[in-house]
Amino acid sequence: MKTLKDFQCQNKKVLLRSDFNVPLAENGEILDDFRIVKALPTINYLLERGAKVILISHLGRPLENQKYSNQKYSLKPIVQRLEELLKKKINFIDDCIGEKVKKEVEKLKSGDIIFLENLRFYEQEEKNDSDFAKELSKLGEIFINNAFGSCHREHASIVRLPKYLPSGAGFLLEKEIKILSKIFKEPWRPLVIIIGGVKVQTKIKAIKNFLQGADDLLLGGEIANVILRAKEICVGKPLPESKTLSKIEELEITNPKLHLPIDVIVSPDRTGKVYIKQSGPGVVRRNEEIFDIGAETVRMFGGIIQGAKMIIWSGPLGFFENPVFEKGTREISEKIARNHQAFKIVGGGDTISALRKFHLIERFDFVSTGGGAMLRFLGGENLPGIKALEDQS
Repeated sequence: MKTLKDFQCQNKKVLLRSDFNVPLAENGEILDDFRIVKALPTINYLLERGAKVILISHLGRPLENQKYSNQKYSLKPIVQRLEELLKKKINFIDDCIGEKVKKEVEKLKSGDIIFLENLRFYEQEEKNDSDFAKELSKLGEIFINNAFGSCHREHASIVRLPKYLPSGAGFLLEKEIKILSKIFKEPWRPLVIIIGGVKVQTKIKAIKNFLQGADDLLLGGEIANVILRAKEICVGKPLPESKTLSKIEELEITNPKLHLPIDVIVSPDRTGKVYIKQSGPGVVRRNEEIFDIGAETVRMFGGIIQGAKMIIWSGPLGFFENPVFEKGTREISEKIARNHQAFKIVGGGDTISALRKFHLIERFDFVSTGGGAMLRFLGGENLPGIKALEDQS
């Protein structure tokens, strides 16, 4: 595929798809700016060469959470942080298509930067709508995809836009592909994969792929909870939706490579103020939820981690945001960090946030901006966003 350095950007309007889907507090404060910082080399390169930069990104899932106002999912906080990092004024537009946006883009001068509002305020983005992509393409002369963390999604700004503009990869996307390709082709053995977090649908296929290629696969977080329910180990709990259930039923949980929690930390609610207890997955009550892995699981996982030569991790193993449920994720991250012989890879916004919280991020050899995208890439899947760039080269 073409990359950023293949283009002459002087006085050109460059539509730059970034992944600024960062965690925000209720007051809009950015909790982790890792993805913003990682985008800076590409942005600075374009500005230094006199491009007219038009930034586009998504944030969260506003259409699935309509009980909240659009303000909760506005990209304004990211704009403010980016201004601080670039030490440069950014013109923020509260829309991403339409006449008002076109007029503001036409005013851009060489070295200017404009930031458009959340792409996902339009349902056409996630529906991969051609007309929506065409409207976006009218804003630029070159399209650069720098959003590795979104390349596994068949969304309009990821896979349709390259059809309408000369397109290439930004520095961040290029680096992710280069490093992860080497890991995929030449993994060190034993290879241990750790998968947690939520987003169950996007990770089931990766789990199936890794059962073929990994030496051990450790599961925690909501994805482990859903599998335990689907396999009727957590009885009395609602089953996942049929589409997810059918995929889980294909998993062989008796596979010796696959390791699920053998004990869990439960509570009636996410505050943990009523009570917290440790129990086996099979005796979790109807009124209780699983919020962390237990001490026996940490010991079991730790023994496997200790012997690994390569460790790939995406997704926290519990509700680490609440200190009373952080122990499992923290202790596993510490065990990984103490394995000095292993090459350690981590990816995904929540996992990175956890490692920053525990001051362990510097102990990992490679930190990917993608979680689901990283797992799919390393699992051997073709990512739609990367294929779209390759097809236009």
